[in-house]
Amino acid sequence: MRALCLIMVKPGKVDGVVEILKKKRKVVKQVMIVAGRADISVLLQGNIEDINHMVIDFKKIKDIVTTETLIEVEVNLGW
Repeated sequence: MRALCLIMVKPGKVDGVVEILKKKRKVVKQVMIVAGRADISVLLQGNIEDINHMVIDFKKIKDIVTTETLIEVEVNLGW
């Protein structure tokens, strides 16, 4: 299962948070600094419990203001 976690951080703290996130390699597959409402986008891969624990762990990082996690789903559109 994959998920995309959008992370908003305190002003001027993006680089520090990115360095912390890059060390969490069990579930984190890619870390990207992005433009838009989020500051950082993280691609996660693992089972739902691993992803859930990782997002909870993200919230312990003091410079992260908020997160939004988008979970990949499989949809059969009948095509």
